Amino acid sequence: MIWLTWRQFRVQALVAAVALAVIAAYLVYLGADIRDAHDAYRARCASRPDDCPPALAQFRGDYESTLLFLAAGLQLIPVVIGTFWGAPLIARELETGTHRLVWNQSVTRRRWLAVKLAFLALAGAALTGAVAALLTWAARPFDEATEDRFSTIVFGARGIAPIGYAVLAFTLGTVVGLLVRRTLPAMAVTGVAFIVLQFVFPNMVRPHLLPPEKTTLRMTVQAINGAQNMGSITGGAVVHGLAVPGSPGAWVSDISPFRTADGRTLSGAKFDECLNSPRRTGAGGKFGDTAVCLARMNLHVDVAYQPKSRYWAFQGLETAAYLLLAGVLTVFGLWRVRHRVS
Repeated sequence: MIWLTWRQFRVQALVAAVALAVIAAYLVYLGADIRDAHDAYRARCASRPDDCPPALAQFRGDYESTLLFLAAGLQLIPVVIGTFWGAPLIARELETGTHRLVWNQSVTRRRWLAVKLAFLALAGAALTGAVAALLTWAARPFDEATEDRFSTIVFGARGIAPIGYAVLAFTLGTVVGLLVRRTLPAMAVTGVAFIVLQFVFPNMVRPHLLPPEKTTLRMTVQAINGAQNMGSITGGAVVHGLAVPGSPGAWVSDISPFRTADGRTLSGAKFDECLNSPRRTGAGGKFGDTAVCLARMNLHVDVAYQPKSRYWAFQGLETAAYLLLAGVLTVFGLWRVRHRVS
């Protein structure tokens, strides 16, 4: 059964091997280039400490777009595996009617499906895991310098999490094909479903995998100028992209609106006044006079965050969650193919 599965899969395996070789060659080159640039950045900081911020900005600007593009590309690999490996696995047999011959041999349909699921899921996990390991290695100096490993795209393209994505995507595609029974519709449903899952999980589930740490940050001029942006499309008195002092690289999962000293939310009118027409003081910084105007009101925000020391805990929990979902789908598929498919 394993030999038969390999013979049916050998073309996809060859394409995957060639793609992996090309990707590996590029990532080894990129990793060496990033390390050379990182050494130059550190040497510049050591000789001229005042040049560290612009040197870091240059180092980040040289590689950030490339690494984000590669991370997004890596997250498409599980989608491809689920769509082109998983969805046709049973759907093609049912669509063409060849399942009548396959499932009337000495091998039971459950064993047939179990062997195929195990063999191809392991192949998909190996492919995705190898690319993730190479990208993690290549980007390590950049990740250490920027301390941004918890961002949605970066987190899903580093460590062991992509292995869970690949296994679940393949299993999902197989079960969708079993239910839909048509190859092209199954491929479309699988691709859309997994992309939706990859949007929902990081935003709605990942922040709750571990209880966050909580703290209160005073909104001084310096703290406000360190934020990424302020305001929202609804006009709320909110701030985004704050760092937690004393916890570099932490993942800030929630920031409250601006609050006054008595704990009340700052009114939209006062926030808009500081944002749109602050008193002119000639202050510098990212938000200038707006930061001064807000700081005068003795504001604070409540912050929920995850320390960077929990990074691998989140990687393990997310991978386990995806593998658990894949296991549930596998059990359902084995039951379905035995009792509901004729």
